Amino acid sequence: MNKKITAIVPMRHSSERVPGKNYRDFAGKPLYHRVVDTLLDCPSVSQVVIDTDSPTIKEQVDKLYPSVILLERPAHLRDGATPMNDVLLNTCNTIDSDFYLQTHSTNPLLSVNSIENGIKMFLQQYPVYDSLFGVTRLQVRLWDQLARAVNHNPAILLRTQDLPPIYAENSCIYLFSKSILERKHNRVGDRPFMLEIPEIEAQDIDVEINFKVAEVLFKEVYPEKVL
Repeated sequence: MNKKITAIVPMRHSSERVPGKNYRDFAGKPLYHRVVDTLLDCPSVSQVVIDTDSPTIKEQVDKLYPSVILLERPAHLRDGATPMNDVLLNTCNTIDSDFYLQTHSTNPLLSVNSIENGIKMFLQQYPVYDSLFGVTRLQVRLWDQLARAVNHNPAILLRTQDLPPIYAENSCIYLFSKSILERKHNRVGDRPFMLEIPEIEAQDIDVEINFKVAEVLFKEVYPEKVL
């Protein structure tokens, strides 16, 4: 099934918890370069779009990534509290595509292999599944805020590797159509496929310690990419 797949990387100029993280040096390159380079290496990705309000990012992309489409984020969508789905809908209304693949600059260890596998599995099974999102497998004993067991029986002490897996949405990758986003105001449709991503690839940079840990892991996993 040949489908046009547009990858979207949304980035704000400012960041409250890790100042300037999107364009901060990460193992020798600005952080966002890592995921953009990965997307450009994916044969199934038709085009890459960066949605941003950052003059720093726009200047770099113009010089270094001529094939990447730059969208200037409208002023009314620049507030940090703006829902991501509103930002994505603006992009989908501007750029036509069969499907949209969204990831973040803050997932620098995400691999070409994981993205390509996700796209391939989704297209092979579409429309049985109408969307896709990345997950991380958890096999730990979970409890809710009232100290009630969520995924295990406290009276039966199973080894953690024998617990039934539970999955955490990791925000590494979403694959969806414009119609789903319009109808549900959500990237996740009615019949989503959960793409399990290796835990080491699912690092997300949200606070300073995440940045430092992800950089150490990146240097270990991708030594050939370190500058």
